[in-house]
Amino acid sequence: MSYGNGIFRSASGRHDCLAMSLAFYFLKYNYMQNSSQNENAREEMELRKNISGALDKKIELLSKLYKDHKISLDEIAMILGIERREIENIFTNRGMMKKKRILVGGGAGFIGSNFIYHMLEKYPHYEIINYDVLTYAANIDNLRAAEKNPNYTFVKGDIADYEALSKIAETGIDAIVNFAAETAVGRSVHGKAADFIHSNVVGTHTLLELVRNYKIPKFVQISTDEVYGTVGLDEDRYFTEDSPFEPNVPYAAAKAGGDMMCRAYSRTYNVPVIVTHCSNNYGPYQHPEKMIPRFIAKAMKNQSLPIHGDGLHVRDWIYVRDHCEAIDLLLHKGKLGDVYNISADNEIATIEIAKIILELTGKPHSLLNHVPDRPGNDRRYSIRANKIKDELGWVPTHTFEEAMPKTVEWYQHNIDWVENIKDKDQDFLNFI
Repeated sequence: MSYGNGIFRSASGRHDCLAMSLAFYFLKYNYMQNSSQNENAREEMELRKNISGALDKKIELLSKLYKDHKISLDEIAMILGIERREIENIFTNRGMMKKKRILVGGGAGFIGSNFIYHMLEKYPHYEIINYDVLTYAANIDNLRAAEKNPNYTFVKGDIADYEALSKIAETGIDAIVNFAAETAVGRSVHGKAADFIHSNVVGTHTLLELVRNYKIPKFVQISTDEVYGTVGLDEDRYFTEDSPFEPNVPYAAAKAGGDMMCRAYSRTYNVPVIVTHCSNNYGPYQHPEKMIPRFIAKAMKNQSLPIHGDGLHVRDWIYVRDHCEAIDLLLHKGKLGDVYNISADNEIATIEIAKIILELTGKPHSLLNHVPDRPGNDRRYSIRANKIKDELGWVPTHTFEEAMPKTVEWYQHNIDWVENIKDKDQDFLNFI
């Protein structure tokens, strides 16, 4: 489209909105200039009325684009020429933007902290309550930047503590997203499996009871693809939402127990729960007991990288912010009572990951060191996310080639963060 002498041109989408807005104020300016010498009170009042009506229509259109995730608040502020905070107030006061209170279980962990940053950035009108007991895997330092946000609150507590959770629920909660869990496979094998049952089964059950009793509208339970078991390296098979549970280690068995409890509460009590099964994540804020940050830290110190067995164990790797986007989508549009797989279709062997890290850090392959395999180490995870893609249109936006160098760079620039965690958790090397 074009206006005037061709100054404003646009093809589609957001640029149409910008062009319309600019054209509107351009015409307004010309009108006021041409009538400045002879306008009276009636003409000025009529002009103000017309401008107000056009602005209302524009705000209504932009609010619809925002709800459909096609435009950001910053872009709306630019189009209308007013502050972002004022846009939030207008949308909220007119009922175009509903304020929500989201309880995030385990928000001080790796994926949880990334999810909280994602939500605060994307939904500045949401209130986020981070509920975390702060076990070894959690790090409240992950969220120091979030503490400056008035819509963020941290509450220390155990997800198995119904009384503590009730005090929060009584203030009103619109949804729960639960990341809280014991997740370290090595610790479940060599440590206390009871800890995993407490968090992953008892904790999940406690949240289900909370949702049921306080009529919380939605509960998203974050789980893992490891509940499905393993497939062979040459096997032409992959996991879908209908695959049976065949966990091979205590961690996966405990997660499967929590997932089955979600299914039971959905079918028996109609509790509004969604369960997700995601593949292996990588990105900022991951505990150094996990393979990728551990390998990066060791490579930076010229230490050997321990490769379990032949190193051909295959995992499907997804960048953590893509996982957060998927959870966000399910929180707002997922079907209650359903299960969704999340993956990036990016299967890579352990030894290949190690080689990539050595290359990105400029270290020799001689640092590769094969060690005895871990008990119950699944050979391959192969998971498909067709359901969330086909039904909700989700696709990962980060390629491994783009996100892996960015991840390595983050740990290189935050090596003190890694060392601080090691100092707090002296025994984590016993479980890897």
